[in-house]
This record gives sequence, C-alpha cells and structure tokens, in this order.
Amino acid sequence: MIGIKAIGTYLPERRISNLDRLEKFETDENFILEKIGIEKVAVKAKDEDTSDLAVKAFNNLEKKTSIDRSEIQVLILVTQNPDSNIPHSSSVIHKKLELPESCAAFDISLGCSGFVYGLSVIQSFMGSNGFTKGLLFTCDPYSKVISEDDKNTSFLFGDGATATYLTTDPVYTTGKFTFGTIGKEGHNLRCDDHLLYMNGRSIFNFAARYIPVDVKVLMEKNKWELDNVDKIVFHQGSKYILDTLIRRINLPEEKVINDILNYGNTVSSSIPIILEKIMDDENNKCILISGFGVGLSWSSNLLFRNN
Repeated sequence: MIGIKAIGTYLPERRISNLDRLEKFETDENFILEKIGIEKVAVKAKDEDTSDLAVKAFNNLEKKTSIDRSEIQVLILVTQNPDSNIPHSSSVIHKKLELPESCAAFDISLGCSGFVYGLSVIQSFMGSNGFTKGLLFTCDPYSKVISEDDKNTSFLFGDGATATYLTTDPVYTTGKFTFGTIGKEGHNLRCDDHLLYMNGRSIFNFAARYIPVDVKVLMEKNKWELDNVDKIVFHQGSKYILDTLIRRINLPEEKVINDILNYGNTVSSSIPIILEKIMDDENNKCILISGFGVGLSWSSNLLFRNN
C-alpha cells in the first residue's frame, strides 16, 4: 500500500513583521494576533525561485530518511507560482536533483487544497503504473504576486515549501478522499496582471459554510467517528477561520493545530508543514487533513498510522 514515508520542509529565514505595519494599515495588535493570528510572514530571498525552495525542502527530507534518487519514479509539484510558464517547474526540480530520465515529472495547478489533491493524484499515478517511490512537492511563493500595500493579502501569506516521500513502506496511509469545487465563486481569490486579489469575507464564508459539511461527509465516507481522530490539520488560512471551524464543528481545541504565527499562510504547504512536526508522534493514530481555498476548491482525508 502506498502512503507517506517522510516529509521535508523549508521556510525562508527572512520575516516581515505585521506588528511593524500597524500604523501603515491603520489597524491594531488585536487584529493581527487574534483575528489573522500571524505575527510574521516568511518571504523568500530575491534570488530564490519556486524550484529553489522545493530543492531545499528535499534537502531537509534527505536528513530524515534514506532516499536513493536513482529510484524515484515520479515527481509532482503543486504550485500556481512556478519559475516560469515553460518549462514546467517540476522538470526544473528534476534537473536540479539529477533524477533518472525514467522519472515522470509534472505540475498540478492548485492552491490551498493542493496538498490533499496531490496526495490522491500521486498515489493513484503510482498505483496504476506499479511505482513504489515518488515525491510530492508543494511550493507557492505568493510574495511573487502580492503587493506589500494590500492589507487583505500582505498580512496573510508566507513563502515555504515541502517535499513528501511516498513509498510502499509508509508511516501513514490515506482513507477515502472528499473533493469539491465552486467555480462560480473562483473570482474571489484570483491573480490579475501578476497581482493577487482576495475577497477575504467571501473566502471566510466559503470555508465556514462548506468545510463543516465536508468533515461530516468525510467521516461517513470512511465510516469513522470524529472522536477517534487524534489531530486535525486544517489549511492554515487564518486564526479566525480555524476558530470558526472549531465552533461550528464542535471540535476539541486541543486537537486542532494552529501553527501560522511566525511564518503565515503558506498555501498548499500549510498542511504538510504541520504534518512534518507531528507525524513522528506514535499517539497520532489518525489525523484529519482538510485543504480549502483557490478555485474555490476543497479536499479532505484521514491519515492512518501504519504501525
């Protein structure tokens, strides 16, 4: 059975403090810490591109588990901010890691739901082709498309990357996935002329309305009880969204992880960044993951510890 063996992460060292911008945006500390819950956002260096961040996440992955690069059979990158349109950035990562010519490499254009979608895609791709070793990357440096003068986006989004190693000897395997798309609302989070636009209220309403229903569907689909979930990792949109989901689904606060204070909303990387921190804890037998955002789209799953 194919599943997650290990996860590597990378967060740039540079930080921009939201608390230093209170006067500029005519807001207060309570809004920063209690509403969005992000004190600092991580920002890549000017000479770092999407593939560079991904390679650094892979370097971190290699420190955690033994990987023979010559045995990698597929590489998938989830991003909507690639190095360039052509060639696809997964092929650039392939070159930088010197992976074998027999290795498939392609990109998936998805945002905040991308890691969960990507898990389903890479597992299906590996299973149908008899593959045993694959890499799933997430990297969406929104600093490329954010104006530092836009309060709606510059407070929220941080840069980061992850590399997830999937094998037939996993630590975690997946349950049945849920998916959804509301394309008619996609204009509420879009990029026009290389500049990100977000209708924060609409994105919040979307998450607050659809994700509680999706969690219920996920439990029914997997024939699992929410009480038997040890940790819950929602996409880290903001503290306000996480607090709202806790209330609406009636979740124990200690099970829902909030981890964006010092680096921000890293889009498709937010879930695996947290998973990397908690997956070695053998007490976490079942982890619920749920990504939602750009599209507007969502996907959720249950991860079950294999040993």
